[in-house]
Amino acid sequence: MSSSPPPDALLGPADIRELAAALGVRPTKQRGQNFVIDANTVRRIVRTAGVRPDDVVVEVGPGLGSLTLALLEAADRVIAVEIDDVLAGALPATVAARMPERAERFALVHSDAMHVTELPGPEPTALVANLPYNVAVPVLLHMLETFPSIERTLVMVQSEVADRLAAPPGSKVYGVPSVKANWYAEVKRAGAIGRNVFWPAPNVDSGLVSLTRRVEPIKTTATRREVFAVVDAAFAQRRKTLRAALAGWAGSAAAAEAALVAAGVSPQARGESLTVEEFARIAENGKSAAEQGKSAADNKEPGQQ
Repeated sequence: MSSSPPPDALLGPADIRELAAALGVRPTKQRGQNFVIDANTVRRIVRTAGVRPDDVVVEVGPGLGSLTLALLEAADRVIAVEIDDVLAGALPATVAARMPERAERFALVHSDAMHVTELPGPEPTALVANLPYNVAVPVLLHMLETFPSIERTLVMVQSEVADRLAAPPGSKVYGVPSVKANWYAEVKRAGAIGRNVFWPAPNVDSGLVSLTRRVEPIKTTATRREVFAVVDAAFAQRRKTLRAALAGWAGSAAAAEAALVAAGVSPQARGESLTVEEFARIAENGKSAAEQGKSAADNKEPGQQ
């Protein structure tokens, strides 16, 4: 029978302020730091994430360890990725002091999450994080791309970012984050978080986003990079039709139109109406058109124009 941690193992408001004072830490806007000070909130995040006893969870931006400790209560292992020198130095001691029986199940990676390409121990099965608002989307996409073993993700982000990530085609806020997240996973909003559970209280609302990795990847002969290039081009000029927006990507408006028609997409459509599968078809057809053009050029007799 496993011994559960004492009820005071998690960090409350007084614990957070005491830890921060001892370390000389003030949350910085530059790194988007807002520490969660409510034990009920972190337990709710762990429950919503569906963390299981056999999960290996990676957490990005653990800060002082509020969510880390709640994850250690529920998961088999937790790997925390922290960029801040002081916070990274202090976290293992916090875990050892408050949850000594779980300390060997915890690992810290002192690094910028955008540069992490490998993690210690078994492959991660879940990503659960309170992501710094200013880097939330790039960090999320980097982790999903780098660690295909991550099956389930729950991230807390700025409410507007949560809306964008989970937006369906046709929505006003559907855009690059929506399509790219959907390349990897089924995405949905999973709740709202009040401002008063943070220190300092942010001046924006927060939301939870749940991502469940696709069992079958998007069926396409185009690479992720090729598909994402089309997505970036389509949304770089939102007001333009795809024929115009993709002209630079395809080489000309006529070439863009040909790729769109071949993909079964109206050249007059706009990026916000397309599914990730349709973007993949455009990438495929743009690629094949470019290959045909190159082949035709290679087959010309010397001196032919």
